[in-house]
Amino acid sequence: MMEKENSNRSRIIGLRLTPEEYAKIYRKWKASTCRKLSDYVRKHLFNKPITTNYRNQSLDDFIEETVVLRNELSAIGNNVNQVVKKMHTLQQIPEFREWIVRYELEKRILSNKMEDIQNHIQKITDKWLQS
Repeated sequence: MMEKENSNRSRIIGLRLTPEEYAKIYRKWKASTCRKLSDYVRKHLFNKPITTNYRNQSLDDFIEETVVLRNELSAIGNNVNQVVKKMHTLQQIPEFREWIVRYELEKRILSNKMEDIQNHIQKITDKWLQS
């Protein structure tokens, strides 16, 4: 269907803009859901609805930080799982002690990361409540 719609578009309109005008149109296009600038301009010219994305910077920052923390927690969780798996397969006591020490270290790291996450969430909550 899209190809049939585009096949009738054989006319080109040349339009010169100042850098400021172009920047303004470009910003509005980037904030929309239109994939092509020409689609955005065409919708605007013919008064068709344009869907715009509005971003919340504090939410974006929160999501970005949460992704980093999630990845760190995932890595720590994998380490803990490896330690537990290894502990189940151990048969020699000295090796077992080594893995217990490693487990305790990973547990401490996990606890610290969880505290970091709680503190970060509290900061974000405080910031949002002030707004």
